[in-house]
Amino acid sequence: MSDKPNILYICTDQQHLNMMSCAGNQYLKTPAMDNLAATGVRFTRAYCTNPVCVPSRFSMFTGRMPSAIQLRSNVGDTTPYTEEYQQQGLGHCLSAAGYECVYGGKEHFPQGMTSEQLGFTYICKDERDDLADVCADWLKQKHDKPFAMVASLINPHDICYMAIRAFATSEFDHRLLERGAQEVSTLDEALKLPEGVSEEEFWEKYCPPLPDNYDPQADEPELIQFMLDQRAFKRRAQDEWGEKEWRMHRWAYVRLTEIVDEQMQRILNALDEAGLRDNTIIVFSSDHGDHDSSHRLEHKTVFYNEADNVPMIICDPRNPNKGSVDDTHLISNGLDIFPTLCDYAGAEIPAHITGRSLKELAQGNQAAEWRDVVYAENEISYMACTKDYKYVLYDSGENAEQLYDLVNDHDQTRNAAKDADKQEIVERHRQLLAEQREIYKALEI
Repeated sequence: MSDKPNILYICTDQQHLNMMSCAGNQYLKTPAMDNLAATGVRFTRAYCTNPVCVPSRFSMFTGRMPSAIQLRSNVGDTTPYTEEYQQQGLGHCLSAAGYECVYGGKEHFPQGMTSEQLGFTYICKDERDDLADVCADWLKQKHDKPFAMVASLINPHDICYMAIRAFATSEFDHRLLERGAQEVSTLDEALKLPEGVSEEEFWEKYCPPLPDNYDPQADEPELIQFMLDQRAFKRRAQDEWGEKEWRMHRWAYVRLTEIVDEQMQRILNALDEAGLRDNTIIVFSSDHGDHDSSHRLEHKTVFYNEADNVPMIICDPRNPNKGSVDDTHLISNGLDIFPTLCDYAGAEIPAHITGRSLKELAQGNQAAEWRDVVYAENEISYMACTKDYKYVLYDSGENAEQLYDLVNDHDQTRNAAKDADKQEIVERHRQLLAEQREIYKALEI
């Protein structure tokens, strides 16, 4: 393997950690993702910086927390991201190290920001089959220098349209459906029952059951209900869907994940056919997850594991411990992918970067030191996650302070913040969160 390996970053949209068969999910088959896990390191404690598209993707390609530009959701005005800051984008950093940088598929960055401004050549607007084929064709071409390719695939994000279509009431929702013909068509394919299987057999053997944390959380933060009320379809899904509708939502979600896995396989096949696998670092992750009927929620945003805990696999041909699982190190995919790729490329890492390179971990080594807390933000709260606990502080409302014991209550079914035996732990996490917020407040643009 050369000192300048090729880089392939595959990013899916709205895929949570357990939406892979290599993670033990028996209701889907993801051979491409499983192959990556078998030839790399799978990190199980990876979290996004904000569990919605725009803030998360902003972080991945700038290495900054979304709060750097006062960005807490997918909507709203943002502080102008100047040309000076754009020159610090991931593509520019890798290009300066001698890489040919290309980007295909979904961008969904803050208004006015594009992958080209961040240093990439944009090669494909499609986010689906055409993207897989364009990336495959590009990989088979002759390359005079090392490359860094981003393949940004849309699914399983089409699952969003199930509740929107069922309960569309606003003009905005109807416009989404009108513009989303491809999304709805793909969702309809995913909702089809398998051929030759009776309905009784489908419900008994094929359709995923409701999760253990299907019921809303005890001591649920008031702001979650406030958030649901802002989009009527979210409120109605929680109130009106029954077991059958939620299980069908889960069924479609796994089928959409299988669709994107097949598209990933085409890209990986091209890499193999071109003889490039042994000299390519492959990174696979997602921008955020989906609540997947946990707490009777769909879509994303809330700091439940299904929304903020994402897949993260790195395949380094030099790793002697292929197929290993790292369930120890706390990873921020939005902050850590940037310095990781720069580290592999021998690129200068900008001074503002606070993330950690995963290169040593991906090569089977232990990092000299590592963070003991991973920090994240969303539009209604802030999160500090440690080895055994997740602490969430909401902006206002009842039950604004939440502590989840991830060892004894991994499904986050109750708030332990008021438990008498947890007060020292609560206080420690208050301090950790306050420290993280101060760090990133100082880095605001």
